[in-house]
Amino acid sequence: MRVTRINKKEPALKAEAKVDLKLLEPLIKKYKSKKGNLIPLLQGTQSLYGYIPAEAMMILSKEAGLKVSDMYGVATFYAQFRLTPVGKNIVKMCHGTACHVQNAKAVTEDIQNFLEVKDGETTPDNLFTLETVACLGCCSLAPVMMIGDETYGKLNGKKAVEVIKEIKRKETLSQKKSLTENISKN
Repeated sequence: MRVTRINKKEPALKAEAKVDLKLLEPLIKKYKSKKGNLIPLLQGTQSLYGYIPAEAMMILSKEAGLKVSDMYGVATFYAQFRLTPVGKNIVKMCHGTACHVQNAKAVTEDIQNFLEVKDGETTPDNLFTLETVACLGCCSLAPVMMIGDETYGKLNGKKAVEVIKEIKRKETLSQKKSLTENISKN
């Protein structure tokens, strides 16, 4: 019997939109010669770009002497690291025990239906990325979600979607205001 390998996308190795790699220079200078620099370099890179671009891994490998395979291994092991760009607002939906028994799955499904994304995906407008997480530590508020630094608890699907709609509305107004200001300047 022959086994057929299924080719998966490897986001860390695919070319993404061009990023300004010069931003890495101070970070590399700070950590290049320090022992245990792998995680701080990955964290700093993600802080600069919002994720860890493949091109940045190549520069870190060349300039800091790190193996790409080691960086990729660490970046895929720890949930804090991202290898693809994310939306402006990360919607973290808790699926810990307390939230699970309070029907977090149904809330998540309503969010997925509204945003038209699956877990881990980003909306086409790059406004939202949906993530399910193991626990947000707000069990008394179950079911709970976080968007940015804001926590929303005692949710049902309708309430969760209303929160997202409000954020989307504010973003749309902000974009319209910026556009109007730019037009007025010209």
